[in-house]
Amino acid sequence: MTLPTRKIGPFEVSAISLGCMNLNHAYDNPPAPEEAARLLNRALDLGCTMLDSAALYGIGENERLISRAVMHRKDEFTLATKCVLFGENGQRHLDGRPEVIRRTVEGSLQRLGIDTVDLCYLHRLDRNVPIEESIGALADLHREGKIRAAGVSEMSAETIRRAHAVFPLAAVQSEYSPWVRNPEVAVLDACRELGIAFVAFSPVGRGFLGDSVHSTDFVSGDIRAAMPRFAEPNFSANLKLLDEFREVARNVGCTPAQLSIAWVLARGDHIIPIPGTRSIPHLEENFGALDVALTTETIAAIDQIFAPGRVQGNRYSPAVQAQIDTELLPEEKPA
Repeated sequence: MTLPTRKIGPFEVSAISLGCMNLNHAYDNPPAPEEAARLLNRALDLGCTMLDSAALYGIGENERLISRAVMHRKDEFTLATKCVLFGENGQRHLDGRPEVIRRTVEGSLQRLGIDTVDLCYLHRLDRNVPIEESIGALADLHREGKIRAAGVSEMSAETIRRAHAVFPLAAVQSEYSPWVRNPEVAVLDACRELGIAFVAFSPVGRGFLGDSVHSTDFVSGDIRAAMPRFAEPNFSANLKLLDEFREVARNVGCTPAQLSIAWVLARGDHIIPIPGTRSIPHLEENFGALDVALTTETIAAIDQIFAPGRVQGNRYSPAVQAQIDTELLPEEKPA
């Protein structure tokens, strides 16, 4: 199957691609490895041509899963991974020093069973290391043939410009959906100006806009349990917005998840959403967003539902926000 494509640096990838994090990391209980492998292969069968992983996900197990499940089909997809955030001995670390970036990327290559990865992101900004030094490490790895392109994740327009001046960025990745609008402050414009693709993770609001989160009873380890907008009283207030969003989806004739992804796609042709899922039916539903055409009236209705001040709760807890370089919205409280 062939899907519409969008450009990331030297690559043409499916306009909707796949975020692989929740196959091993961060949400509920992960699926069995054989189920995760079936999902990855089904994504490729549907025409998905980019898979997004990271050294952190599952403390390396996500990369091992991809290697076992689909690396025999590598000619069918672009592979992205990330460094700076990583896990050792079951602990999460943030370290942007060049020597640590090199060690992390080489570990990813070993787990993936390859000599070169297509796209490597700096997963977060290490405020103790100048961004020029961190991106310089990726430039060195590019010259050595270990990565084909570089990107950054959850970074501000100012940091993006500083990194891009050292080594041209192929992609910037940040959270973006109808209820997370931070990239609209400055990052989307910076990417458009500099010719950088914007990769939108969590385009269905970490499941909320997919109408799949109906309580705050999260399993141990689910990162949403620590997110203010998923905690009471914010959560109940946000459910009222979901009711309005669900009604718009009914009027359009699609599911809420499809409406959310279609909205992200409509924000610019340099934007590639990467929804993640552990369910093959949900995977197929997500790719169905490519068939959803939104009118200007529908987009305006969605924007009104999530107008400034209507979403209750910050995106991250203060501790996590302290590691995020992306600009805050006016209504958000700084860490």
